[in-house]
Amino acid sequence: MTAGFDARLDRISTDGKYLIVPMDHGITMGAVKGLKDIEGTIDAVTRGGADCVLTQKGIAPRVHPNTNGAGYVVHLNGSTTIGPDEDDKRVTGTVEEAIRSGADAVSFHINVGSNYEPKQIEDLAQLTERADRFGMPVLAMAYARGPGIEGDEPEALGHAVRLAEELGADVVKTGYSGDAESFQHVVESTRLPVVIAGGARGSDRQTLEKVRGTMDAGGAGISMGRSIFQHDDPEAITRAVSAVVHEDASAEEALEEAELAVEA
Repeated sequence: MTAGFDARLDRISTDGKYLIVPMDHGITMGAVKGLKDIEGTIDAVTRGGADCVLTQKGIAPRVHPNTNGAGYVVHLNGSTTIGPDEDDKRVTGTVEEAIRSGADAVSFHINVGSNYEPKQIEDLAQLTERADRFGMPVLAMAYARGPGIEGDEPEALGHAVRLAEELGADVVKTGYSGDAESFQHVVESTRLPVVIAGGARGSDRQTLEKVRGTMDAGGAGISMGRSIFQHDDPEAITRAVSAVVHEDASAEEALEEAELAVEA
């Protein structure tokens, strides 16, 4: 690894722990709640303690004035919910474009087990080779999705995160298997830092218990979009998640610290 690689990785994490807020959903879902005024959302989540935010390359001019010193990741593939198949992620940018956009890292989505897995494997392998030339960290979003895969099975998730390591990624994001005990298998399937996706929004307590279970299993943090940027108070929920990831707080302690309602 190079000094530049280490410096960039430090800018998207804190002491090896990650609180990433992806907001690339505009390409997937359109300008949904939290993304119309993306400037205000970025300001809120970074004030709340996000280590970095993540968008597609075209949003970069709206990102940089509002990060409060947090890091920036550019996502390099995508699809839409109104297209023929959302799992068919296509390349949307290059490492060089990400560098010109001021990125500290790049990310790439792969659906392991889907009909598009072969091409996505090739694309991720090419990306990691190119990124390595520039000392650019790669976050692989490695999901277990496809025929025969039901939900977030720990064995399938473990395969997905190992595939990311085998292809040269530096950090891997995947689904949560539902509890700390089963997710430990996922974490142990790779030497990479493992962060979880947020998925569809739940209650604040559900969100924080998922984060707590991830950390208890040896995970390195979260890459959580809708549960944060669509929250009525993005800064407060980010502060609560940060308390779990970076301060080892319980879900209840985090709710209290962020002054969110402690649900029964």
